[in-house]
Amino acid sequence: MGANSGGGITEAGGGPVRHIPVLLREVIEALEPQPGKIILDGTFGAGGYTSALLAAGADVIALDRDPTAIAAGQALVAQSGGHLHLIQSEFSRLADHAPAAGLDGVVLDIGVSSMQIDEAERGFSFQKNGPLDMRMSGQGVSAADVVNRAKVGDLIRIFGFLGEEKQAGRIARAIEKRRASELFTTTRDLANFIESVNPRKAKDKIHPATRVFQALRIFVNDELGELAQALFAAERALKPGGRLVVVTFHSLEDRIVKQFFSDRSGKASGSRHLPMVEAKPAIFETLGKSMIAASDEEAEANPRARSAKLRAGVRTEAAARTADLSIFDLPDLASLAKMGA
Repeated sequence: MGANSGGGITEAGGGPVRHIPVLLREVIEALEPQPGKIILDGTFGAGGYTSALLAAGADVIALDRDPTAIAAGQALVAQSGGHLHLIQSEFSRLADHAPAAGLDGVVLDIGVSSMQIDEAERGFSFQKNGPLDMRMSGQGVSAADVVNRAKVGDLIRIFGFLGEEKQAGRIARAIEKRRASELFTTTRDLANFIESVNPRKAKDKIHPATRVFQALRIFVNDELGELAQALFAAERALKPGGRLVVVTFHSLEDRIVKQFFSDRSGKASGSRHLPMVEAKPAIFETLGKSMIAASDEEAEANPRARSAKLRAGVRTEAAARTADLSIFDLPDLASLAKMGA
């Protein structure tokens, strides 16, 4: 994922938005950067959080799967005097890049970068016509592959769950019928087609294609799976007292983060109908409020902050547990590999 940007549902197919790091003050307060600390920014993006961490004296390991972000960040690397290491990598692999002694902090901003949205050739936005791509790394299956090759049942599940699109069935079946005679290749073509199938109502604040574009982006980049694996990786990589800070922008992401911290809190679980499940050692302790939202002032100044939620925890001395994806109850969606590249 791109980073330090936001990217809630209202921006899923939106136009250019100036880069503004979301919840920057709250993120820095939670991480407490200072000289001698090593903090990993798993979603470098345009470097908003990384720049603030460096300014506070911390050493930063920054990751981004997007080669464009890595290239653009080289100037900051040069200016850092050796305090910034910028690596092209999925943040699910962040533990591979952590020092043996562990990290003092990890920050993840789970949102599509404004840089990606602004570049028509990346295919993230339908405000500018471009190829139907959406791949953050530039590799693997594209959005066009999914739209043109996925079974209609898979499209319904993708649009319905990842995009929370109420008209998923109607849109998917219409896509199946249209692609039989003409494949989808551009963002504008798909967006216009969806609007013809599901016309915008007067009360609608967003374009009818917005949720489908969000779903395709999340699916193509396996954003929910990447987030889940990144949380487990942070658990392994943080030293006792280290801090994990995650900023999300819609309910699917926030639910995963909330479930993770709840599962790792060490509290016993059960119900009055079932035996109590024995409590396990706490791996994270909640840092401050369980959830922090953007202030009214920030939301007014930066529309992308309106849906942002911050959750944070402090790593205890308990041993890391097995990475068990079942705690997130993620749906069984179609396999990217079966769709071809």
